Amino acid sequence: MILCCSTPMIPGDSLTAQAELLRDWGYDAIAVFQPREEWNREVHAELVALESRTGVRPVEFVLTGDIYGHAMSEDADLRAQCRDMYREAADVCAELGLVTEIEFEYGSQDPMPLFEPYQQLTPTQDEEFTAFYRELLDRVAGTDAAILLEPLNRYESRYLNSVADNLAIVRRVAHPNAGLLPDTFHMSIEESSIPDALRAAADQVRHVHLGDNNRLLPGHGALDWDGIFAALRDIDYRGAINLECSTNGDPATTLPQTAARLRELIGA
Repeated sequence: MILCCSTPMIPGDSLTAQAELLRDWGYDAIAVFQPREEWNREVHAELVALESRTGVRPVEFVLTGDIYGHAMSEDADLRAQCRDMYREAADVCAELGLVTEIEFEYGSQDPMPLFEPYQQLTPTQDEEFTAFYRELLDRVAGTDAAILLEPLNRYESRYLNSVADNLAIVRRVAHPNAGLLPDTFHMSIEESSIPDALRAAADQVRHVHLGDNNRLLPGHGALDWDGIFAALRDIDYRGAINLECSTNGDPATTLPQTAARLRELIGA
């Protein structure tokens, strides 16, 4: 498995500075969550050269901003802007062989879905979302990129909260660049057993986000990390395990400690 960390968790005023810290702290790769308003030719060139300059490999690329998570919005202008941003991220991934993710929606839910979990898409919603997913997949076809579905918890998305619901779409599109991005924080809310859900997804797991049940670093909450990594080994997962959570204080202390613990879990 490839040990990875997300850019919002890492100090530094450039991708190069962040990658150099990760290298020194025992990480193999970096997941780039890039604010769209700061994305330009210079940052693109830095990303392209990052592995050769630092030895740390970019594996995930996401453009971020207020329009993120609105690909299915009823607001036509917002929907178009969000989809264009996803297309731009997909093009970067196609160029560099990275993964990116999409969801039906992303944002705080109001009212909160306290008693009606696992809402299902209507046939029209399913058709429209799947069509956009296929469009992005076709955009990266023939490359090493992947466009992944990430199951989000019910408080951040009304739909596609479980691994099973997302897996059904991935299997239906049957595209070589498709797959799943399970996130252990979201899974801690939506899955009765994280290891069982990972085993059920098996070879469709293409990338993994790590965070404990309280969205702190692994080991600072209640999740069974031995069981989670046993499941990843059982499905012969060899991709990136990417931290996407709080750093629990000074990252110069907590991120190296977490890297050491994760390597123990990988090798267990």
